[in-house]
Amino acid sequence: MAQAFKVASSVSPYSELPPICARLFEAKAAKGLTFDQIGKAIGKDEMWVAAVFYAQAKLSPEDLEGLAKTLDLPVANVQAEIGENWWPNRAGMGEIPPRDPVLYRLFEGVMVYGHAIKAVIHEKFGDGIMSMIDCKVNITKKPDPKGDRVVLTFE
Repeated sequence: MAQAFKVASSVSPYSELPPICARLFEAKAAKGLTFDQIGKAIGKDEMWVAAVFYAQAKLSPEDLEGLAKTLDLPVANVQAEIGENWWPNRAGMGEIPPRDPVLYRLFEGVMVYGHAIKAVIHEKFGDGIMSMIDCKVNITKKPDPKGDRVVLTFE
């Protein structure tokens, strides 16, 4: 008999999340689903679903019900913990610079190329601020002889 996946809820970043988040991750693992599969089941994209799991996105009542049903969790329990009276934490990714290798490389990319990215944005769009309010993030894999590449798009 396979052992159920358990989130180490005493370890960052899970220790800062509401307890329901550990149950979401555990239910996702138990069902063998990806964020993309969950998203397709509830009509959302994979990045939004992942943000929900990290308490960074707000679910509508319909989204909450769809998520609970997709993960076979009691709707009432999910509603009680991240329903109408709960609001997401969008404070950021924690300590700067981050110690996690993936987060550090993202941070490093902005630190190394930030001014150049800013200059090109201004050349193409004029003076202004790039909005992240309704930003769509897409991650794809690009095969490369030296090792697969991450293609990260902010739209």
